[in-house]
Amino acid sequence: MRPGRVAIVTGASSGIGRALAERAVRAGWSVFAVGRRGERLAELQSRVEGSTGTLVTLALDLRTPHAAQRIVREALERFERIDVLVNNAGGVAAGPIAEQSDAALYEQMETHVIVPLALTREALASLRASKGHIFYVGSGVARIPVGTLGAYPPAKAAVRNLARIVRNELREDGIAVTYVDPGAVATEFMTRAGFAGPPPSLAASPHDVARQIFSAFESRRSVVNAVPWQTFFVALGEAFPAMTDFVLRRAPQIVGGEPRSVPAAMPHPPALPPAAGLQSPPAAAEALAPMEAALAPQAARMKKFNLGTDFVRGILTPGKELELGEVAMRWAGMPNKHERALTNDVLDALASAGFLEHLEPDRYRVVRAASD
Repeated sequence: MRPGRVAIVTGASSGIGRALAERAVRAGWSVFAVGRRGERLAELQSRVEGSTGTLVTLALDLRTPHAAQRIVREALERFERIDVLVNNAGGVAAGPIAEQSDAALYEQMETHVIVPLALTREALASLRASKGHIFYVGSGVARIPVGTLGAYPPAKAAVRNLARIVRNELREDGIAVTYVDPGAVATEFMTRAGFAGPPPSLAASPHDVARQIFSAFESRRSVVNAVPWQTFFVALGEAFPAMTDFVLRRAPQIVGGEPRSVPAAMPHPPALPPAAGLQSPPAAAEALAPMEAALAPQAARMKKFNLGTDFVRGILTPGKELELGEVAMRWAGMPNKHERALTNDVLDALASAGFLEHLEPDRYRVVRAASD
């Protein structure tokens, strides 16, 4: 392995991204790991201490304006080159797609399609210089659409499509492009959206998927089917759509799509911060007050766990310092891991919207009241 190789990994605060970042650093790579949850990235930093590689983290929501430019700029400032770009970050807004707001639809397309393409564009000069490698992480739902996942399946179908286009466009530059089908993976991705997740007997380990992706760093193969037997059944299901739809309507738990608590109609949040050069849907932007707008992506989970906006409004006293564990205990008593995760995501959303500033992992200072 050539020394000093650098990878950018998005979605690195959990699941596949976290496992991949850890594996690469332990193998001697320099990794610029991006994720929304700063405390998770801090935990990752602790886990890789003493490794032969280097880890630099950035807590950032990819939907923040100019996020792609910032990620690439800071990675180059730190490491001076980019060899691999792994577009792994993802998110789902659960609910019937025909009932979702413009903002919820836009959020999913932006996270999975627009921002990865923006990152590709911003990193292109460095990737050309290094004859680098781009990964786009897709999903089996790109081929077999599953209901109640909102715009997630169409977004992943677009990812599968764009990976092929980018591969053909950049072939003469010596840049490899890999599409990853991770299969059904045992991560918190589905459960955070309110679904049961895939059965343990079917779910792949994120570490196994990360191992397959990392292997492709060297092999530079065009497609990684991390769980080949799952890919086989996806292809079979794609060939017989009527039968597949019939089975999924009666047994959504096969793909983890059985809702634990999905509202009959999704809330109507305003548009989220767009990527550079794009405009958010104007009608949605006027729908809610700023604090409610910031919390819109978490609205379904807040309702499920009885975390009210009145409570959140009450903690937004300018100048006051907040600690994640204390906030979770104030509304949940003895919070479980799901309630603590929700608290973390709510505080991160408020920080991204300018209501809070990060002081250190799990600690914030209020800079704006809810009415500001």
